[in-house]
Amino acid sequence: MDKMRIEADLHVHTVASGHAYSTVEEITREAAKLGLKMVALTDHGPALPGGAHPYHFWNLRIMPTELNGVQILKDIEANITNPDADLDLPADYLEALDIIIVGFHPKCGYESGPVEQNTAVLIKAMDNPLVDFIVHPGNAKFPIDPETLVDAALERGVPLEINNSSLLPTSSREAATIYDLQIIKLAKEKGLPLILSSDAHIYTHVGKVDKAVELLEKEGISSGQVLNTSVSTVLGYLARRRAQR
Repeated sequence: MDKMRIEADLHVHTVASGHAYSTVEEITREAAKLGLKMVALTDHGPALPGGAHPYHFWNLRIMPTELNGVQILKDIEANITNPDADLDLPADYLEALDIIIVGFHPKCGYESGPVEQNTAVLIKAMDNPLVDFIVHPGNAKFPIDPETLVDAALERGVPLEINNSSLLPTSSREAATIYDLQIIKLAKEKGLPLILSSDAHIYTHVGKVDKAVELLEKEGISSGQVLNTSVSTVLGYLARRRAQR
């Protein structure tokens, strides 16, 4: 069986995130070398300490749509700032972007609560029509109920991410493998689409999803259930999301 491969890395950080270390040129050059067709520049929103200024996202309109033969999506990893799942960038800024990804981060306004509360907050985020998918939900620092979250994601048509960075020894997300395995098992059972992302903070990690692939293949999930194994599938999904706004 061929190894699962992604065509689009939909979670990549540039120097604008404040704690990432590569430029757009370096990122797209590496993506091209690896055979990727698309990358999403998902720098951290302004609520994260050191994150990009709001105007960084407004000015992404000047970014080329392609560099080094790789399609570029102009995006944000937005932060949840309170229990109402409000995000750290105004709606008019968000509407101008190609993808809005959302996940929990400490010191951004919302601090972890009980399992039921954290799960409800992520579901509220999915109810926001501007939000395209939820990133790194597997994290014991923000415990969630995987089945409730998967059911809500399926109902709303919002994929969940399996984050390769979470599975590395350098990760700060506790028990990510345990949570992600539960999410993967439930996704397979219920037919929820998933996304595999590098969450690269340096160009040498772009496109690296090997740990995430291992978990999916262990559970027998095919590439057809992974949204970003095909650029055309990614673009089709985004078009449907925009039509629902």
